Amino acid sequence: MTTPSEKEKMLSGSEYFPSCKMLQQERATAKRLCQQFNRHDVDDRKGSRKILASLVGTYAGAWIEPDFYCDYGYNIHLGKNFYANHGLVILDTATVTFGDDVMLGPGVLISTASHPLDPVKRRKGVETALPITIGNNVWIGMGAKILDGVIIGDNAVVAAGAVVTKNVEVNTVVAGVPAKRIKSL
Repeated sequence: MTTPSEKEKMLSGSEYFPSCKMLQQERATAKRLCQQFNRHDVDDRKGSRKILASLVGTYAGAWIEPDFYCDYGYNIHLGKNFYANHGLVILDTATVTFGDDVMLGPGVLISTASHPLDPVKRRKGVETALPITIGNNVWIGMGAKILDGVIIGDNAVVAAGAVVTKNVEVNTVVAGVPAKRIKSL
């Protein structure tokens, strides 16, 4: 029986060390592609789309306004008609899946990564990651933050500035820190 790699541990939700050489190299590759995308000629959307398609795991004709940053890229799966405004950051140490017709306002942060509460483990550099799933027809407002392990149901709306720490039901509007249901749609 072989010991799982740090990448395998990361993708399984187990504790892992992001400082391993392989993961460092993969993050560097993603950062280079993000840099190419962010500096690409604004009049060459076809070229920008080609860079995005090579960066993310699934690309179905989505558009992201520069600047965009991610950790690995290959863990990001974009549905049809996905749109993100400027300043999107996705820390994709686990899978981040977007349904179709999702809209993100400027400055949205989506993070699958977390650090242990135990200070000894934290000092050692251990991390964990849990996937995030965002359903169809979801609108996430400006400056919202979506944390690890969250599932956002179809047709949900996340208000600007909300910090989503728990699942959001379908057809629901959430707001606040931490985000709470404010109404049904």
